[in-house]
Amino acid sequence: MSFLRTVLNDSVIIHPPGFYIIGFQTFPFISVYYIFLLFVYVVTLLFNSLVIYIIASNRSLHTPKFFAVTNLAVIDVTLSTSIIPGMIKIFLFKDNFVPFNLCLVQMYVYYTFMDLESFALAILAYDRLIAICFPLRQNSINTLRSMSCIVGLTWCFCLGISAFAIGIMTQLSFCGSLNVFSYFCDYAPVFRLACNDNTLQWSVGSSLSVLILGGPLILIFLSYVSILVTVFKMKSLDSRVKALATSVEHLILVAVFYIPLITIFTVGFYLRLIDPDQRVLSLSLASCIPPCVNPIVYSLKTKEIKTRALALVRKTYRHR
Repeated sequence: MSFLRTVLNDSVIIHPPGFYIIGFQTFPFISVYYIFLLFVYVVTLLFNSLVIYIIASNRSLHTPKFFAVTNLAVIDVTLSTSIIPGMIKIFLFKDNFVPFNLCLVQMYVYYTFMDLESFALAILAYDRLIAICFPLRQNSINTLRSMSCIVGLTWCFCLGISAFAIGIMTQLSFCGSLNVFSYFCDYAPVFRLACNDNTLQWSVGSSLSVLILGGPLILIFLSYVSILVTVFKMKSLDSRVKALATSVEHLILVAVFYIPLITIFTVGFYLRLIDPDQRVLSLSLASCIPPCVNPIVYSLKTKEIKTRALALVRKTYRHR
């Protein structure tokens, strides 16, 4: 096996042809898990595409709220597509080799859209905050232009920091094992294979994990503190119930996304107390389930989208 050698700062950097993904080789009944992942992927594509189509084809839904919902749906589709087809390919064709450059591309896409998912949930919390705490000024504060700017800034930020984090991976030399114990070209399992100093990569990975997970989560927490204060000031019980009901679905999305990831990163990345097999299985589920759950729990339960989705189903049924 030949290695690509490049020169960086007068030292030789050895880049291998690629890596071997071996994360699921020790699991019993792994075929059942891959069938489950295929089902999850189909559901993710179907329902998120439905949400995107309904919002795009109805001008009345071209509002800040539904722009944020569309943003989440696009992120969900891309995030799932970055990992699940590759996992299924490994199972079907027994081909677990990933070329070096493709490994970095997959790593970049995955972490960019995981970061965007975190910020998208914070953006939805911001939308809830404006709607409940400033109902009379909602249309002037939360405009389509301001929401577009917020979404655009998060995309630029996530694309930029992921490019930096993946770019420094090219400074590592790989002269030993090329077996990545994960379900894709995962950041930490890859840089730990390096035979030169990976302190920078560890520091960047740990710092960005805290920033990307902790930052939006703090914003979500502060948003809901403000929402609860406003709700309990309402005189009408019906108004309180209605305001809280509109937030429950979003809180479910937050719990489904953040709780597994924070647990895995805390126990696995920092403390390294989690079993490697459990880490791979838990992290793969934490990555694949939220994009599938999001449209079902949140988007399609929105009154405007639900009404149009049912109308679309009836129209399709009549034409058959």
